[in-house]
Amino acid sequence: MRGILGGEAGALVGTDTVRTEASDDAAGRRREQRGWYFYDWACSVYSTSVLTVFLGPYLTSVAKNAADPDGYVHPLGIPVRAGSFFAYSVSLSVIAAVLVMPLVGAAADRTGRKKPFLGAAAYTGAAATTGMFFLSGDRYLLGGVLLVVANAAQSVAMMLYNSYLPQIAPPEERDAVSSRGWAFGYAAGSLVLVVNLVLYLAHDAFGVSESTAVRICLASAGLWWGGFTLIPLLRLRDRPPAAASAGTASTPGLRQLVATFRTCAATR
Repeated sequence: MRGILGGEAGALVGTDTVRTEASDDAAGRRREQRGWYFYDWACSVYSTSVLTVFLGPYLTSVAKNAADPDGYVHPLGIPVRAGSFFAYSVSLSVIAAVLVMPLVGAAADRTGRKKPFLGAAAYTGAAATTGMFFLSGDRYLLGGVLLVVANAAQSVAMMLYNSYLPQIAPPEERDAVSSRGWAFGYAAGSLVLVVNLVLYLAHDAFGVSESTAVRICLASAGLWWGGFTLIPLLRLRDRPPAAASAGTASTPGLRQLVATFRTCAATR
């Protein structure tokens, strides 16, 4: 009888332990998910206020201030229409991101330490965006460099951010978790854009020039990005690398990139 009761008691204790561990895992997963949402909240302000609304027209006006009589600027001695400088800078940032992302992705997979790479990319982008406050006069080259750095860093950070989703949500939760992340991003982008537009449209009432208002809007996006990035960095956690990726280097990432280009060329 005692053996039977002891066995039943042991089974109950084992079941309670499993339930407790499952509950702890679910609580930890939800905590990470809430932290994950906040990176979209942090970085979407860059995409809305900076890249979509303010930087294009403002950087173009700065480039036109530096243009020669024919309307050209000459970065590194290359003649570029002042009105096209922003578009060329965006294109260059995409090329830089395409080259850097395979290296960073392979290194993050190899070490299992995504969070330091995410933090480095996010704060590089945030610092470059905050530095746009100093974009004035004819400093179009400064604006181009900061744009390339910020946009490439944002692409790298988003790659790492998205790679967390399979780790923090099982398949049945991923659509809902991803949608909440997007919602956080849209909410933050809309909120800050409205505040920025109020400052820009009523800059005289605030006692600042139109140029200064734009530069404040640009820099505030960088400060917002950097400040709220602390939340995901505190809540997300790294996992040990998979055995297959632990011994790989960044070279396979480049090999895969080259192979992709060759495939694209062959199918033209």
